[in-house]
Amino acid sequence: MPNKITELFNIKYPIVQAGMVWNSGWRLASASSNSGILGLIGAGSMYPEVLREHIQKCKKATDKPFGVNVPMLYPDIEKIMDIIVEEGVKIVFTSAGNPKTWTAWLQERGVTVVHVVSSVKFALKAQQAGVDAIVAEGFEAGGHNGRDETTTLTLIPMVREQVDIPLIAAGGIATGKAMLATMVLGADGVQIGSRFAASEESSAHINFKQAVVNAKEGDTQLTLKELAPVRLIKNKFYNDVQELYKLSPTVEQLKALLGRGRAKKGMFEGNLEEGELEIGQISGLIHDIKPVHQIVKEIVKEFEAAKQNVAQL
Repeated sequence: MPNKITELFNIKYPIVQAGMVWNSGWRLASASSNSGILGLIGAGSMYPEVLREHIQKCKKATDKPFGVNVPMLYPDIEKIMDIIVEEGVKIVFTSAGNPKTWTAWLQERGVTVVHVVSSVKFALKAQQAGVDAIVAEGFEAGGHNGRDETTTLTLIPMVREQVDIPLIAAGGIATGKAMLATMVLGADGVQIGSRFAASEESSAHINFKQAVVNAKEGDTQLTLKELAPVRLIKNKFYNDVQELYKLSPTVEQLKALLGRGRAKKGMFEGNLEEGELEIGQISGLIHDIKPVHQIVKEIVKEFEAAKQNVAQL
């Protein structure tokens, strides 16, 4: 399935496993890369030396390309970037920050840089910053999200109209049919998160994985826009947030309720009541926990079948 994305990353299929906090450790990244797609380690939940350990273990577990996803709001960002270069990682996905800050520095050291955006405005800024590719992520996505609530099927053609570098679609994609749909609209490949969060190799707690499998349509909601918009499964913590909203809270009151470590508590420790359970709307289509290689095989098989079916319309 050769195209711009497979050539850029030297992978078999134009699919990226998203770098998700508390889900994307070395086991998930290496299993993804060994399945012919690009695996990403999620640095957002890792101290610098923990990231180094995951990179080293990933290198031992796969001889295929893999990368690291780095939210640029990370407090130890300089240490993180130094470790990535020291360990010889050649692909970095940046998010939650200005792409100009690190793109040239990384590229000068032989690193391919991809930036995640949620709007045409930020896609253009990323292209101007010189990134090698863009991930355009729609409102359906889990975790931290854009403020404009632009859906993936709207965002992809609008971004494609304005940028000419390789474009990866994200948000609401867990099947081969969805992959084909976004590529018809102009994407060169896809980034998939939620489906891999519910994989055997995901580092998330089994309680969280089961919550994803059990989720139905309408069970997730985007909230906490005053802090950083995040899509969550509705649980006690989510309900506590909604009750606080009835009192017209200040940002400080919202921060106090959020506290620290909510995502770790929910996704990594499995506290389904008090934790943040970050997942996308597409969780309503995820019905089981499977090994990564099987997930990839099913997505690719469905993609090829969908192409044939569309040709017969």
